[in-house]
Amino acid sequence: MFHKEGQKIILFTFIITVALIIAAQYLIGLVWLRYAVQLLVLVVLILILQFFRNPKRPVTPDFDKILAPVDGKVVVIEEVEETEYFNEKRRQVSIFMSPLNVHVTRYAASGTVKFSKYHPGKYLVAWHPKSSTENERTTVVLNTPKFGDILYRQIAGALARRIVNYAKEGENVTQGTDAGFIKFGSRVDVFLPLESKITVEIGQKVIGAKTTIAEV
Repeated sequence: MFHKEGQKIILFTFIITVALIIAAQYLIGLVWLRYAVQLLVLVVLILILQFFRNPKRPVTPDFDKILAPVDGKVVVIEEVEETEYFNEKRRQVSIFMSPLNVHVTRYAASGTVKFSKYHPGKYLVAWHPKSSTENERTTVVLNTPKFGDILYRQIAGALARRIVNYAKEGENVTQGTDAGFIKFGSRVDVFLPLESKITVEIGQKVIGAKTTIAEV
């Protein structure tokens, strides 16, 4: 199953792949070179399909837990001053996604969308300290039953050029459902209340809508 945000890219890549394979068959005389070109375009198609995959992950909402919003590796766990919305200290958990990870963003908790804003910006590498405040990004705040307000931020990486955010202010959302997509490498920061119990460690690999990253 593939994400809807990749449908046009997948179709375009498939057409180009077929065209190049046929062209190589008739235009390239050297057998080894023909096979090399055909193999290369097939690999590109497979990589595109792999990037836009959207595995089904049924979730039974749990108000006592915050789930990982994306697949990837935990790169930051620290107490920080969140300055865009809260203007107070929060517990930050950041997850880095490589191009090989599933790039679907899923709601980490059930609740009501209180704030949703897009910020144009730079394309620093996703692990750069300033990427959270200077890169292209979206900021979403959810009001949840047990954690109160939590904030998550989709951040574009060096390769990303488009962030898709489905969160709309006033909308009620369900934990684990589709919240958006980031194309080609990125990071997501989650800002939680200080009293939240963090259940992951630096370097740990997490699965979106499966791994619990915090509890009440």
